[in-house]
Amino acid sequence: MPVSALIRSAVFCSDLDRSTAFYRALGLDAVYYEGDLDPESSKGALQVPAGSTLRCRILKRGADAANFGMVGLFELTPLPQPLPTPAGPPRLGETALVFFAQPFMEVLTAAREAGATWSPDPITFTMPHRSQLEVCLRDPDGVLINLIDRDQAEQFRTSAV
Repeated sequence: MPVSALIRSAVFCSDLDRSTAFYRALGLDAVYYEGDLDPESSKGALQVPAGSTLRCRILKRGADAANFGMVGLFELTPLPQPLPTPAGPPRLGETALVFFAQPFMEVLTAAREAGATWSPDPITFTMPHRSQLEVCLRDPDGVLINLIDRDQAEQFRTSAV
């Protein structure tokens, strides 16, 4: 059975407000949903310890934007055992959140100012059919982000770009 387009990425973060500020700096400025999740549902779906609380804030790009391509931020209390904080380039099995970003350098600067934990200089990524500025960086908890200098309108095209 087919699945929908990717609705959202779920990011488990150590500080909901800090992560919100970071993703808002990338342009995810509207709240789709915000609140504390039901403890029994959280325990069942995520296998979190009894007595835990799970705060949630799901962000999207603009209040009138479609309900896909969102980033859900989840803060569990007490904080779970963290993975070793990644630094540097991608690791096997890691997922990256990929965004088209324009104006590219303004978005990159905003991400750095909002707490990117690793942020090398962008490069010109060359493919047979195009070249574009691109960079990978990490959010405040080390989640890998890939920014691509592309017109955001291209996300609605139905052919390869």
